[in-house]
Amino acid sequence: MVVDDHPMWRDAVARDLAEAGLDVVATAGDGEQAVRRAAAADPDVLVLDLNLPLKPGVQVCKELVAADPRLRVLVLSASGEHADVLEAVKSGATGYLLKSASTAELLDAVRRTAVGDPVFTPGLAGLVLGEYRRLASEPAPAAGRDEPKAPQLTERETEVLRLVAKGLSYKQIAERLVISHRTVQNHVQNTLGKLQLHNRVELVRYAIERGLDDA
Repeated sequence: MVVDDHPMWRDAVARDLAEAGLDVVATAGDGEQAVRRAAAADPDVLVLDLNLPLKPGVQVCKELVAADPRLRVLVLSASGEHADVLEAVKSGATGYLLKSASTAELLDAVRRTAVGDPVFTPGLAGLVLGEYRRLASEPAPAAGRDEPKAPQLTERETEVLRLVAKGLSYKQIAERLVISHRTVQNHVQNTLGKLQLHNRVELVRYAIERGLDDA
């Protein structure tokens, strides 16, 4: 699904995706329309502009990811401002691409986003990982007395989690561990389920809080 308030840009992106064989299930021109149509169309990937009328893109992202944690959101924005990038990631976006990207880069980003890989315009990935580290350094809320014991991860799940925390893509993790991309995805999904986390942002924070990125 493509969300952008500029009709010509929105139509061009939707056309490029469709011509590449991807199924564009809906488009929307403002934030409120995006939330309504996404609920009805149930897209796998949302290509989302941040600067939207009626409801900002970060709010759209936050609401839709909360409603369906399986949704992948690729922000496609004209802004490369660090504050915009970090706000998008905190709201649940999987990736962030500048509108200066080529059609080939957009198609690659959408396909990678669909399988859960974090996709960022070059130069932004390090910024995001740095923010993960900053968040992890903040004091965690006090644990309740009745809080259940942390679930046990398998050795392989811990290994995958450690590489996720280091900022590696699923493809890089697969190559490093000599396993398939699908197996990496399965380990991540199992880990999310065990830890009762919803997305990669929460997973990386969990890992960094436990020092796995330095292991």
